[in-house]
This record gives sequence, structure tokens and C-alpha cells, in this order.
Amino acid sequence: MRLRCAVLDDFQRVATEIADWSPVADDVDVVSFDTHFGDEDALAAALAGFDLVVTLRERVAFPASLIARLPRLRLIVASGMRNSVIDYAAAEAHGVTVCGTASSSAPPVELTWALILGLARGIVREGNGLREGGPWQQTVGADLHGRRLGLLGLGKIGSRVAAVGLAFGMRVSAWSRNLTRERADEVGVELAPSKEALLRDADFVSVHLALGDRTRGLLGPAELALLKPTAYLINTSRAAIVDQDALLAALHEGRIAGAGVDVFDTEPLPAGHPMRTAPRLLATPHLGYVSQANYATYYGQAVDAIRAHLDGSPVRRLPVAPAPQAQAVPTRSDSAGRS
Repeated sequence: MRLRCAVLDDFQRVATEIADWSPVADDVDVVSFDTHFGDEDALAAALAGFDLVVTLRERVAFPASLIARLPRLRLIVASGMRNSVIDYAAAEAHGVTVCGTASSSAPPVELTWALILGLARGIVREGNGLREGGPWQQTVGADLHGRRLGLLGLGKIGSRVAAVGLAFGMRVSAWSRNLTRERADEVGVELAPSKEALLRDADFVSVHLALGDRTRGLLGPAELALLKPTAYLINTSRAAIVDQDALLAALHEGRIAGAGVDVFDTEPLPAGHPMRTAPRLLATPHLGYVSQANYATYYGQAVDAIRAHLDGSPVRRLPVAPAPQAQAVPTRSDSAGRS
């Protein structure tokens, strides 16, 4: 009997074109969904007849309650090698294998800089004005050279954002709870003495932290109040790291110069959501990892994972077991790189 595979959130309808699905064509029928299922009931109904599911990043949660409602499900392939919204214990209990794919950090780095440059030089406002017959020159751009870029997190993405900032001639500093001076020196940036000091001093603040108990709500009203009125905040990481109501208030009240945001508390963003119309906000619909090369990797390796599953030899299984430690207590520099 042929198996059925659901590809979720294929908004651009490219999943079956950007990768070669021929290795599984004799065994699997692929159905791509270009709309998002907003609740568990809708998702359970849509996936009831499928054996395999391909899902992007952490856009769709697979809690125990959903997995229990999908008796045919035998494989979930999620892009990336880390996923916090899949109940792995429930998947194992119901005989569902979970696999991941490789993922490049280059696209979110590039989008981060697109947002920074778009904000600094008023690209959207000036471009729209030119097309619509508006005033010739409306804004005075904010300089990057000589200004301070403050990074919350200096891992794979944060360190690459730092390199671009340095190339622009910016003064770059970074902070996270585990960040050491050794790691900062390795990347060539300053270690901020505290989160508060980084926020007070930076002209541009960019968030590059994983979401967890220690980072949820990391930037609340008190922290945003530390930003200069001329400062910009960029978040391409996770929405919950920044208090969304506090950010909206800061934008509406003009307490910061602007914000660039690619992540939201609800995705896709509902019509009428205040983030759609907030002033001083340059927003994109979670495009951080959306690039041709990344999608080719995601879907190409999804095909590989399905083929391996059919052959009884799963690849890139999730969750990934922690790497064995060389000593009982990690060194400070070891933990710094995981920010």
C-alpha cells in the first residue's frame, strides 16, 4: 500500500519543486498544504490520513494530544536539528520516528542585516514614496559606521552578525548569561559588563538567543526603557524573548527609533494584529530561514529521511543526544558558544 506524506506550511508552493522527490515516488504520495492550520482540531483532521509529515522549523507543534489523534503517523521530519515543539516521549510511545535536517545560519544573518539596513536608511518609506509620487527624500539615514551594535547572544548566528557589523566599522559588544571574555575575544567583540549596560550603550540591539526558561521575557518594559530614543531593536530569534506589549508601547510612544521584527507571538500573524500597523516597525513574515539554498536542504534531506525510514534505517533522529563531556563540569568557554 502506498504511503501518504503531508508537507505543512508550504506557503510558496515550492516543496515538490525545489528538491528531487523521485527516490520515494514509487512508494509515497506527497500532498503539500499552502495554508496554516491554526488549531489542533483542524490539524488532526487534515493529517488523519497521512503516514508521514514534513514540517518546517518550529511552526507547527506536535504535542502528545495531537500525536495520539494520528494513529497512522509513523514519521515526522522537521527541518533543523533542534525542535522544542515536538513531544518526543509521546512520539516514541506511539511508534513515531522523528528526524531532522541540516540548516544554515547564513539566511537569518542576512535577513538581520536587511532589517538593520532597512531601518537605518528608511528603505521602505523612501522606496514607497518614490513609487507613489511622494516627496523626494523624506528621511535622514542613521549611520552604522562608528555606532555601537549590541548583540544578545554570540553563537553561530550572533557571531556572524558581529562580523558584518565590524566590516561596517561598527563598535560591537555582546552579552549573554554564559558569555565569556574568551569567546568575545575570539569573535573580536567587546564583552558587555551586563545586559543593562549593553542596552544603555547600543545604537542597534539585535537578539540572537535560543528561547528557553531563562530567555523568555528577557526584554520587558524595564529593559526596553533602557534603550536610547535613537536606538533600534532587531529580533529575528523568537518573539517571546521580547515582551510584545512593551515593544508595541515603546514604538507607539516613540521611546525608541524603531524595530525590525521577523518573529511574532502568533504565526501567521492574524489580520488586524497590532504588529501589522505599529509605527516605526519594519516587519517581515518569519523569513529568517526562508532561502533557496536552505529550502533545497530542508526538502532534499526530508526526502532522504523518508527513504531511509522506508528502508528501515532512520537518519538524523531527534532529539539529538547531548555530546559526551570531556569533564564533569563544562568550562566557561564551552558553554559560551551555545548562546
